[in-house]
Formats: sequence, C-alpha cells, structure tokens
Amino acid sequence: MSSEAAAPHPDPDQHRPVRRMAARSRAEPHRTATWLELFFDLCFVVAVAQAGRELAHAVADHHLGTGLSGYLLAFFAIWWAWMNFSWFASAYDVDDVPYRITTLIQIVGVLVLAAGVPRIFADQDVTLAVAGYVLMRVAMITQWLRAARSERGSARTMALRYALGIAVCQVGWCLLLLVPDDVRPYLIPLGVIAEVAVPVWAEAPAKSTWHPHHIAERYGLFTIIVLGETVTAATLAMQSALDEHEALGELLPIAAGGLLICFGAWWIYFATPIHGLLRANRQAFLWGYGHYLVFGSAAAIGAGLEVAIEHAVGAAHLSAEAATAAVTVPTALFLFTVWALHSRHVKQGSEQAVLPAAAAAVLACTAAGQGGVLLAGLVTAAAVAVGIVLHTRRA
Repeated sequence: MSSEAAAPHPDPDQHRPVRRMAARSRAEPHRTATWLELFFDLCFVVAVAQAGRELAHAVADHHLGTGLSGYLLAFFAIWWAWMNFSWFASAYDVDDVPYRITTLIQIVGVLVLAAGVPRIFADQDVTLAVAGYVLMRVAMITQWLRAARSERGSARTMALRYALGIAVCQVGWCLLLLVPDDVRPYLIPLGVIAEVAVPVWAEAPAKSTWHPHHIAERYGLFTIIVLGETVTAATLAMQSALDEHEALGELLPIAAGGLLICFGAWWIYFATPIHGLLRANRQAFLWGYGHYLVFGSAAAIGAGLEVAIEHAVGAAHLSAEAATAAVTVPTALFLFTVWALHSRHVKQGSEQAVLPAAAAAVLACTAAGQGGVLLAGLVTAAAVAVGIVLHTRRA
C-alpha cells in the first residue's frame, strides 16, 4: 500500500466556519487543552486575583465575616462558570466561529464579574457581579442549545435539560436583584444549590462524553494558574512593603515560607495522575465539585500571605496569630482536600497519613505567631519529602 493511500482522509468540515456540534469521543487519543481554553483560563485569573485581593484587605481590616462571605460567593461564581465551560468543551468543542465567539463572550462576562468583585466586599452590592455571571451563563445556554440541535434521543434530552436548568437559575439570579438587601443572604444559598444540582439532573437521561485526560489536564492547568497568581500576589505585596518600610528581616521568613508552601502545593497536587479515577459521573462529579475547595484555598493562600506581609510591617492591626492563620488555614485546607480527592485513592499504609498529619501540623504552626508562615512552609516541604521516601520504599 502506498504512503498516499495510507494517509488519513482530511475532515471535510475542518475548515468550515460553522460545523455540526457533534459529541466527541471519550476514547479520542492525544486530547489536550486548546489555545482558546488556555486564553479562557488566563482571563479568569483576573477575577481570581480580585477576589483574593479583596479578601486580604477585609481580613487585614478586621472584617473577617464580611470578607469570607464575599470571597466564597465571588469564588463560587468564578469557579462554577469556569467548571461548566470546561466540562462542556471536553464533550462538544468544535472550535468553529460561533463556538469561539460564544467563548469570547464568556470571557467578557468574567471581566465584568471581576469588575464587580470589589463592590461585593465594599457594600454587598452584587449587581455588576450578577450581570457578568449571567452573561457567562446565557452564553453557556446557547452552547447547549447548539448541542441539542445536533443530538438525538436521550443525549438531546440531556442538552435541553442543561439549557433549561441554567436558564431558570439565571432568572433566579436576576430576580435576586429585586429583593431587599437584608433578604439576599438567605436566598443566595438556594441559588447556589440550584446551580450545582443542574448537572446531576441534566445528566440523568444520558452522560456527556467528557474526556478524562482532557478534564484532568484542564483542572491541573487551572491549579497551576491559581498557584501562580498566589505567588504574584505575595510578590507584589512584598515589593510594596519593601518600598515603604524596608523591613527585609521581617519579610524574608514570610517569603521563604510562602514559596515553600506554593512549591509544596504544586508537588503534592501533581504527585499522582488522576485521570484513571475519572471513569464514571459519580466519581467525576465529586472530584470536580471538590475542586471548589482546592482552587479557593490555593487562591486564599496568596491573600493570606498579603495579610502576613502587612502585619510584619505594621500595616495590618491584627495579632500575629491571626495574621499567620490567614496562611495556615487555607494551606491546611488545600493539603487535606487534595488528599481527599487525589492521594487517598492511590496511597497505601502509612502514606495515607502524611497529608492529613501535615494539614494538622500546619494548623498548629499558627501558635508560633509571626514565625508560623516559615514553619508552615517547612512542614509542607517535609510532607513532600516524607511522601517521596515512603513511595520509594513501597516501589
């Protein structure tokens, strides 16, 4: 057989500006993130940075309750819109002109959301944030309607359920703007529950054909981006502190501890390939939903480092333990959540105890006051080292 005869036939739809949105196969080889998905992730980091920055300011100003509630709400909107796009793209990305334009509209939505984040923290004004969120979600409705048009049977029912469920939720968020401010805190949790219930309800008739390798890569890439934003936030805070106070001796231990935490967080998250666990919707949903805590805690570490730096130079009027807790609590949450989602499925024997014990030890570092951040970094590094030794012995 000649080489010409053996060459694969080109896809006739490959260069068409509008294509049929057919479901992609879970067995598709060499499935990786696209350039558009990477651009999408980078734009979402703008909103992540805003949420982290506002959390840091709230904690430093003794407004922990307001700051934490605002952060949880803002980060839910960011995470949920990103997550829905990522799983949809894994199943239906056709990379044609309408798909690209709709994705770019979603990017506009997250930028509007990011612009509204400071208002959530300042005076609980959610109007602009809701507008950006609804814009992203309406764009998602059009994607599911396109998928429904190309599907048949139970798969079409699934796509229509997604479109209907998302639409109903967005009507609810718009109505939320009409109720009195003091009533909204009681209604927001209902909206969150409705949003997270949509995929469970929609995929009852049929399962979307998301790709395990692709999903694992998408989550890994976003984890890297969030950790990178944490390093950036801490670096900018340190630069500002040095310019204004020149307190190098107080800042170096925080810098060293922060870097050890970020390096250790990266090492621990990527220590185990996870795509093999994502075989069915039940495991995948728990894993995907659990990343709200992974992403949220990773971004909060950066906010905590900002608080610790401000305390070290006397700009934040908190106790040393409270400033250190701003770093140790999200670090411990990250370690424990990664263990719950990843490590416990592959670790054996004494390996199972490493990350839970490290999380507890990191929390204990809070009592060390200003030196607690460095100690937390050393504990995180020790967890990595112990994990490597135990894994090597088992191998």
